[in-house]
Amino acid sequence: MPSYARRHQLSNSLVYHVFNRSNARSFIFQQPEDFTHFIKLLQFYARKFSLKVYHWVIMSNHYHLLLELNEPGMLSKFMAGLNRAYTHYYHKAYKSSGLLWQGRFKSQPVQKENYMLACGRYIERNPVAANIVSEAADYLYSSAKFYCFGVSDTLTASYQLYMELSEDSFERQLKYRQFLQDFDKKERMFDNLENPVGNSEFIRRLIREGGRLMPRRTGRVRK
Repeated sequence: MPSYARRHQLSNSLVYHVFNRSNARSFIFQQPEDFTHFIKLLQFYARKFSLKVYHWVIMSNHYHLLLELNEPGMLSKFMAGLNRAYTHYYHKAYKSSGLLWQGRFKSQPVQKENYMLACGRYIERNPVAANIVSEAADYLYSSAKFYCFGVSDTLTASYQLYMELSEDSFERQLKYRQFLQDFDKKERMFDNLENPVGNSEFIRRLIREGGRLMPRRTGRVRK
């Protein structure tokens, strides 16, 4: 499957579910210092590339991000910088060498409306699905605490769909905690990161140009 469009936000309706895993699925996040260093790198590169991270989780051998960029074309540079910086840290800390990541990261276009919250739940439930914790908010290295209890982590950015759960912050957090307890078929759509997630109109607006699927342009196509 081809890489999907990143340089156009489909009238602000598009976010990206990004995933990367370690080479041979080895544990590359081992100590608390590894997780916290990667979070600091996320904070640095998010500022550098003017992007918002809405949901995230860091597991022992992979991570998920749900993010939005002002300039979607910068996604590859953001990921290259992030992964390269952590590789440098890891090899220095563990006196190792060689490939740290299994290959090119995967990115999945996700339509904000109706799918963004579900994608966030899929991401934050990773430690629950792996039987590491029973409650998503109990996991230290994800955005769940931010949404469940309002714990600021200087990385997670809130968004309108979450705010619309309730005008009252305590009720909103309660509703989100209840939301995390549920599971529906929408979440299975995020298993295959090669496919975009959205309604038929959203998918229709992604077309192939130059070997890639890109947002459909309006008006005359430039030669």
